[in-house]
Amino acid sequence: MKKVAVVVMAAACLTAGVGIGYAAKVKGPGMTLMSGKPAKEAGVAALKEAERLAEGGSWELIQIARAYYLSGDKATGQAMLDNVLNGKSKSSDWFRIARVYSEVGENAKAEELFLRALAADPKDDSGQAEVGAWYIRTGQREKGEELLAKAFARNSEDIWHYVRAGEAYMGVSPK
Repeated sequence: MKKVAVVVMAAACLTAGVGIGYAAKVKGPGMTLMSGKPAKEAGVAALKEAERLAEGGSWELIQIARAYYLSGDKATGQAMLDNVLNGKSKSSDWFRIARVYSEVGENAKAEELFLRALAADPKDDSGQAEVGAWYIRTGQREKGEELLAKAFARNSEDIWHYVRAGEAYMGVSPK
C-alpha cells in the first residue's frame, strides 16, 4: 500500500508541476505594449520586453544594446554591452560589440575588441578578413591588407573574403 501512495503522490506532484509551468508561460503583450505611444516610448517598451525575453543571451543583448546605442541612449546601451563583456563573453560577442562601435565611428573601442577577438583565435580567417576590411574602410590600408593577406593565405576560395575586400576598397560598410 505504501508503494501505491508514493506513486500517487509523485504523479500528483508531477502533474501540479507541469500545470504550474504551463500557467507561467504567459503570452507576451505584442502590439498592445507599443500601440498609441509616441515612437521613442514605444521603442523603449519594445526593447524592455525584448530584454526580458533575451534571458541573458549575449547575442540578443548586444542587439538590444545596439538599438539603444544608435538611438542616442548610449548610457543604457553601454551598460548592457559592459554586462556582456563582464560576463562569460567570447570572441563572437567581441566581434558583435566591435561592429556596434564601428557603426558609430568609435574606432578605438572597435579596434580593441576586434584585436581581442583575433588574439583569441589567430586562425580565424573570416575574422581576419572582416577586420582587414574594417581597417581599409577606416583609412588604415596597410594593416587591412596585411590581415586580408592572412585570410586569403588560409582560405583563398572563401567568397566572403572577396566580398569583404571589395566592400572595403569601394568604401561600402558591410551589412
